[in-house]
Amino acid sequence: MSAQFHWNPDTYLEMMRAEVPNFDALQEAAVAAVPSPPETALDLGIGTGETSRRLLEAHPDARITGLDSSPDMVFRARQLGIEVRLARMEDPLPDGPWDLVIAVLSVHHLKSDQKRDLFRRVSEQSRALVLADVVAVDDPADRVTPLEPERDFPDRAEDLAEWSGGEVVWSKGDLVVVRATY
Repeated sequence: MSAQFHWNPDTYLEMMRAEVPNFDALQEAAVAAVPSPPETALDLGIGTGETSRRLLEAHPDARITGLDSSPDMVFRARQLGIEVRLARMEDPLPDGPWDLVIAVLSVHHLKSDQKRDLFRRVSEQSRALVLADVVAVDDPADRVTPLEPERDFPDRAEDLAEWSGGEVVWSKGDLVVVRATY
């Protein structure tokens, strides 16, 4: 990422729900898009662990590893009792294979070429990808999620689907869920 940034884990979930009106629907759609119960899952940009928490509710036997670039978020997510590593999505992924790689509201912080590289690496080490994120939209009325140009780089849903080898399985305004199986 071009600039390093970190949020306060104590207020993160509240902030996300305020800034992303469909946050909970996006989270639910991401977990619903998981193609089969994963034994192993990698959560990219785990944050406070909200996605992993929901994934474990749906698939309690999953072994999840999370990555985040914020030490405070890593500390918070570890409270879920899962393995969490301090790392960026641009870094090499932990050795797979992974049954699932999931990323919710994190990949839009990468530029297009970084996304393509990430998706290539994910496809080499996983059986499935679920990406839930904010995307670029043509209709300004669909733009709901606030973006900061210096750290948010959304691409079109169609491009994310093409680059990942997947398909859009859910959308609402400027939010989408893309699922790819490998």
